[in-house]
Amino acid sequence: MLYHLHEMQRQAFAPMRLFAEAMQTVYSHPWVPVSYTRMGRAMAAGAELVERTTRHYPKPPFNLPFTTVDGQQVSVTEVVALAKPFVQLLHFKREVEGRNDPKVLVVAPMSGHFATLLRGTVETLLHEHDVYITDWIDPRHVPLGDGDFSLDDYVDQLVELLTFLGPDTHIVAVCQPSVPVMAAVSLMAAEDHPCQPRSMTLMGGPIDTRANPTKVNEMATTKPFSWFERTVIHTVPPNHAGRGRRVYPGFLQLQGFMSMNLERHVGEHVKLFQNMVKGDGDSAEEHRAFYDEYLSVMDLPAQYYLETIRKVFQEHHLPRGIMVSRGRKVDPSHIRRTALMTVEGEKDDITGVGQTKAAHALCSNLPDHMQRYHLQPKVGHYGVFNGRRWREEVYPHVREFIRTHA
Repeated sequence: MLYHLHEMQRQAFAPMRLFAEAMQTVYSHPWVPVSYTRMGRAMAAGAELVERTTRHYPKPPFNLPFTTVDGQQVSVTEVVALAKPFVQLLHFKREVEGRNDPKVLVVAPMSGHFATLLRGTVETLLHEHDVYITDWIDPRHVPLGDGDFSLDDYVDQLVELLTFLGPDTHIVAVCQPSVPVMAAVSLMAAEDHPCQPRSMTLMGGPIDTRANPTKVNEMATTKPFSWFERTVIHTVPPNHAGRGRRVYPGFLQLQGFMSMNLERHVGEHVKLFQNMVKGDGDSAEEHRAFYDEYLSVMDLPAQYYLETIRKVFQEHHLPRGIMVSRGRKVDPSHIRRTALMTVEGEKDDITGVGQTKAAHALCSNLPDHMQRYHLQPKVGHYGVFNGRRWREEVYPHVREFIRTHA
């Protein structure tokens, strides 16, 4: 019912949003003299804030048409290499010849935001790697006839993608997918699968959330499992292809994201208003670019979300050695051919320091020369895989590690 009420509210706000758009157009139009005054800029700024707070933010594009290879600009084309109901495998195909760069599968988190959150990760990797990414489909758009999606389905999907890409693949998991990635590689190792990846890089992932727990971890453990089932799971309304599907709605997740730093987000929108009134277009555009991405969220399949809460955050199946997938025991000690690198951020307040590093102890039969750990000073969760420190300080270590084991 809550999802239905949210949709009704969004429709009810539509006329106000359209009026705000019209006001913004009038008071910012170059042919309208008042647009050059402080009052005109204030009216346009206020109208834009109303429009942005009532807007539905669609999935953003990756928008990576070019990259630089050996100092030369080359074209990049997004190609859907494999399409499944809940995910499409995107290939960022570079127009280059004669290169044998390592093939990298980036596993984006299915945790509310779209895979485009890793745009900066992909952009950096593209210079020297053949990059693929898991582009998860919003389940509100997946018909019920395509079945459900569980944590086991996630693991199975990763095995299928690694098999499709072949034995020379390097896999990089950012945040939440670290657990299913390690599970998939463990199962492939146990079966001596011919397409085990050459290397596995886990970045800011919740391998063992008992180590240095954060507020996010504590929220998952201080509430009973029944609370999550009862409170955050709702049904997709009839106006979507996935009508009737049980999901954790994106708008509820966004409320959770915003509430953790509400004062900061309010302050940023006040600054946006002030910058528009001052005529500081560059600062205003930076704000728009960030929040267009941040406010764009997708639903999560209920079964997958609830299993992740219980098995990863509450009962810690993987580090306790009790994780099972499709009746198969997940045992990382079987991993002998896939090199392991873990990356953590010193100031990460989502995945605490030590939670990802715990993967090394689980891979007990992996030689030391096939393991590497990197703790990045002065960065939080997103700085591990995005921004200047990712490009200049984290990426060189990841690049070297992948090439060492290519």
